[in-house]
Amino acid sequence: MDRPIVCIVGRPNVGKSTLFNRIVGKRIAITEDNPGVTRDRIYSEAEWLNKYFTLIDTGGLEPESEEIIPLNIKRQAEMAIDTADVILFIVDGLDGITSTDREIGTMLMKSGKEVILVCNKIDTRKFSDRAFEFYELGLGTPMVISAEQALGIGDLLDEVIKHFPENKDTEYDEDIIKVAVIGKPNVGKSSLINNILGEERVIVTNIPGTTRDAIDTYFTYEDDRYVFIDTAGLRRKRSIYENVERYSVVRTLSAIDRSDLCILVIDGTEGVTEQDTKIAGYAHENGKGIIIAVNKWDIVEKETNTYLEFKKDIRTKLGFITYAPIVFISAKTGKRVDKLFELLKVVNNNYNLRISTGVLNDIINEAVILNQPPSDKGVRLKIYYGTQVAVRPPKFVIFINKKELMHFSYKRYLENQIRQYFGFDGVPIQFEFREKGD
Repeated sequence: MDRPIVCIVGRPNVGKSTLFNRIVGKRIAITEDNPGVTRDRIYSEAEWLNKYFTLIDTGGLEPESEEIIPLNIKRQAEMAIDTADVILFIVDGLDGITSTDREIGTMLMKSGKEVILVCNKIDTRKFSDRAFEFYELGLGTPMVISAEQALGIGDLLDEVIKHFPENKDTEYDEDIIKVAVIGKPNVGKSSLINNILGEERVIVTNIPGTTRDAIDTYFTYEDDRYVFIDTAGLRRKRSIYENVERYSVVRTLSAIDRSDLCILVIDGTEGVTEQDTKIAGYAHENGKGIIIAVNKWDIVEKETNTYLEFKKDIRTKLGFITYAPIVFISAKTGKRVDKLFELLKVVNNNYNLRISTGVLNDIINEAVILNQPPSDKGVRLKIYYGTQVAVRPPKFVIFINKKELMHFSYKRYLENQIRQYFGFDGVPIQFEFREKGD
């Protein structure tokens, strides 16, 4: 069964993202005192009294605006409202009721959904009477809170869970594969998410930097459940001017941190860039499974060896992730996007793969016979035994006589021997070398 869905809506700058962050217990949505900062629907798992649900933050609604971004925000919010079981309509208790509040209230009444009116920014008793004027909206008694000060949040959530449909699943489920879609701006990350979902889930325009938050989307493919995290693309530092752009970089890195697997999207019309290298390096260093998706392949001018030359260029410039499989796709047409799910399944299995100690040591012993360990000043490296101590990613502890004798090239050789038998496609392998007796 699906999770209950709770959607937060309201006009710009009433505290929607602050409330979202307060409920999920972490700073996922960007909060800044500028209208329109949250543009897409931002999803996160949330929990109250052991009941789990999906919480959606939306961009501030400006129903009468004809500008492209506000229009897209309105469309995204309408989609979120359509899927919601419970809607939190946030109003600003200090500003009082506005014409925009009235328009949004009318739209919500027509939706036929369960709507809870939330009067925010009431952080002292002397302001609590200001909530009464919102009865005019015809949406019942406003619940008084201060998202900034965390006042009234518990009472609000008590009310929220009362409205969950009985046919929705509120139990905890950890069998979800978290996939961060990463890459520099404007390479097609959002288009890829939308193609996978078959809906316009994330705003796509030709304005660079449209996606500013890391945005979670839940999706089931065959028997596997995924969370796709669409991220704001990392820009060169000299290109980052606004504070919100700086926050977006932090969100991108944070999205990688909380993911299991990463899809690195590369623009097929540009090739591998310095920014691609930096983003891939961060994912690699943090032990994430990686798939390389070369997008816009449908518009690349091709000759006989274009595919092979492009692949060779990737392997050269991203030589530190030669384990990552490469797929050439078009997010616009959907060509070979299904191949991504095949690779995600393989890489996730490898990410959780564990090798028995006996088999691992058979591989190590054979490797030592085929290629003697290095020596220095008459002392040769001795490898006593190894064991796998972790998965996600796979980590091996190898016991040796002297750490300084373990040359990088021999470490790479051992890694290649393990990969020869078990593949570990798409997954970094981590080693820790300990002197016997450590």
